[in-house]
Formats: sequence, C-alpha cells, structure tokens
Amino acid sequence: MAKRIVIIGAAGRDFHNFNTVYRDNPDYKVVAFTAAQIPDIAGRRYPADLAGSLYPEGIPIVEQSDLAGLIKSENIDECVFSYSDIHYHDLMNLGALVNAAGASFTLLSPKATMIKSHKPVIAVCAVRTGCGKSQTSRKIAEILIENGLKVVAVRHPMPYGNLSEQKVQRFATIDDLAKHSCTIEEMEEYEPHIARGNVIYSGVDYEAILRAAENDPAGCDVILWDGGNNDFSFYTPDLMITVADPLRPGHEVSYYPGEVALRTADVVVINKIDSANYKDINTVRENIRSVNPKATVIDAASTISVDDISAIRGKRVLVVEDGPTLTHGEMKIGAGVVAAQRFGAAELVDPRPYAVGKLRNTFQIYPGIGTLLPAMGYGDEQIRDLAATIDACECDSVIIATPIDLKRVIDIKKPCVKVEYQLQELGKPDLEMVLDDFINQNCSPLK
Repeated sequence: MAKRIVIIGAAGRDFHNFNTVYRDNPDYKVVAFTAAQIPDIAGRRYPADLAGSLYPEGIPIVEQSDLAGLIKSENIDECVFSYSDIHYHDLMNLGALVNAAGASFTLLSPKATMIKSHKPVIAVCAVRTGCGKSQTSRKIAEILIENGLKVVAVRHPMPYGNLSEQKVQRFATIDDLAKHSCTIEEMEEYEPHIARGNVIYSGVDYEAILRAAENDPAGCDVILWDGGNNDFSFYTPDLMITVADPLRPGHEVSYYPGEVALRTADVVVINKIDSANYKDINTVRENIRSVNPKATVIDAASTISVDDISAIRGKRVLVVEDGPTLTHGEMKIGAGVVAAQRFGAAELVDPRPYAVGKLRNTFQIYPGIGTLLPAMGYGDEQIRDLAATIDACECDSVIIATPIDLKRVIDIKKPCVKVEYQLQELGKPDLEMVLDDFINQNCSPLK
C-alpha cells in the first residue's frame, strides 16, 4: 500500500518537495499539506492540474494546528517538514508532536530535491531571513552583467494567489507586477531585479520555471537563484553563496535549514559588519570556521542612504521594515532603525497602540517585533490595514525601509523618507574575485 504522507509547509518549499519527490509516485499518497507562517494559506487546495494524475481532486491545505488530529484520523505514516527559518527547539517540538501522534518525522535533503540546470547556477542563500540576500543577489547580477553575461534570476516561491495561474511567472517590467497581482512581499523581491534590467522568474513548478528561464527570450548565460528565508536552493548550484548576520550571532548554527546553507556554502558573506560589535562578528566567524572551514569568507557592510535627512533629524519617526524579516525572521535592528539612530531621530514611535485589523493580529502572533511596523501585505485586506495603521500613528514622519517604495503601493499622507541599502564588501576577498573564478570555470567562452 502507498505510504500516507502529510507535507508540513508554508506555501513554498512544501510544493517543491511534492513536485520533485511525490508527484506521480504511486508509492506515496499525499493526504494534505499543512500551513504555517503565512496568513490565509490554509483552506485552499493544491490544484489538480499541478498535482498530477494521482490527485484528480487536488490536495487540501489545512492549518498546522490540526496536524496531530489529522495524523490520527487519516492514519498518516510520515510527515515531511518543508518550510524554513525555524529554531531547532521549535523544529523538534514539532517532531515530537508528530512522533507522539504516530507518524515518522522526515527532513528531505538538498540532494533529494535539487534540480540540475543546463546553465551555470549561482545560488544565494542565508542563515536567517533578513541577512541581506537580496542586496547580495543584486551585486552579483551587476558584476555578471558587467562581464557581458545575460543573467536570469529565479526567486524562491511566494505563491499566495491562484496557484494554477502562478505555475510559471516571468517578470521583465514593472507592469508585470500588476499583471500577476503581486503582493507587497513579492514586489519587494522582484522589483529590484527588474529595475536593474534582468528578468526574474518565480511561481510554483520549479522545473518548468527553470526550463523557461534557461530559454528566456532575452537570453540566458547564468541562472541566479535568489533564495527565500534561510532555505537551501531548489537548483544544484555551481557556486553556493550564503549570507550570515552578526546582528543575530549564533543563529547560523541554531536555525533550520540555515545551517544546511552554511555547511554547503562555497562562499560565506558576513554582512552588516558596520552595525555589529566585534564580539558578535567573531562569534559568527568561529561558527563558520567550525562547520565549514573551507568556505571563502567575505566581509561586507550594508551601507544605507536616505533621500531626506531633514525628515528624520529631531523627529518622532515611525519605522516600517520588511514584514517577514520582523516576523519569523525575528530581526530587531533593520536599515530603518540604523537610519533613525544615525541621522538623529528624536524617538521611534511605537505602532502597536495604532495597529488595526490583521496588523493587530500580527503583533499578537509575534510580540517580539517591538516598536517597528512590519510592512505586511500578503493580500488586499492586510494592505488596507497597513495603510490605516500608518495613517493612525501619531508621528512626525515615516521611515520606509522596505525594498520597494511603499508610497507607490499605498497612500501615505505623512512626510516620508526612503532608506536604500547596498552591499559593500570590505577588503579582500570580494565578490568580484569569486565571480571572476566562477566565470573562468563556467562561462569562459562567453567572457
């Protein structure tokens, strides 16, 4: 009889694991996906046209909180953990719950789920959400383009809408963001690539996405995997770059699957050195040396700039940061806080008394966020609640420290200042040296 499976997920890695390991495999029967981290995912179905011939009615997606009962009622044999950025303690608590309910608890390896590309692949991953993958990916793309290579980026999935319509998504212009009804979280990841002139793909079926990217009409010399959370790559990398964060020392060896990304890295970028203290930087160095002594280590700063210092100096400011970085990323000091401190803000205004609707729920679920406002925008209701919260907040100005300009998405009536942040390597080795070796080994006829 087919082994009965539940895939424990968060609308991303879970679908990829299903597609690569379980779809069209008669030895397994995937009974359900569970949902965590991302709001409004449960209650949907993984559609039949993506699930394959063994699942003519698709596969239900249920709340993770229902997992123990589901294991017992559906006689589940095995639960496959399939999302990222979880502390080892919480991971094994979940494993204990699964075992106690009567099922095995499984973690699939990179080897079991990675897809091989016909083009050279650079993967950019991280040990936690919010380390600086996106700015690292942008820098890598710029260097490759300067070397005459055509770069096609592929982003870790964020399938929050119609899954069938999101099977393969291509973004080449800003208009494509509206065409695909992107959430704020999606725009934050796609828009910076588009602004720099390289095409980016995303979606649900990552083998179909890879083949489309390899044959992109604008050309493709290199696939750039732009990872999500602290997950490892969906594609077999020819060069694996992992970003670490000394503002969260020790997290690189205490969160899953970030330590996998650290242990398998060819290059580790220690970012935000300009904002961290020596002791914490050294802790990260020692942990890298302990688990991956052969990795090349690059020191880097996350340099910030603002478009209007006068909107910060002496002002009571509301700081808006990237949503996932503050929620399951547990980040306490982002670019907005650094800008507020560096340019003399009088006070960081606490948004919690003004939070409405789903934003109030977010603060209840993640009480450690503190005096920062996460730019939650997984759906229209959250976006409206975000706008209402900002409007209600009693502050002099708003510091926008998200990868996109929120003023383009929501109407902010208060004075605003946009924070930009870029990766700046400190000394040698640097990314240019690493990529020069990569190009010579993988792309020399094109150089």
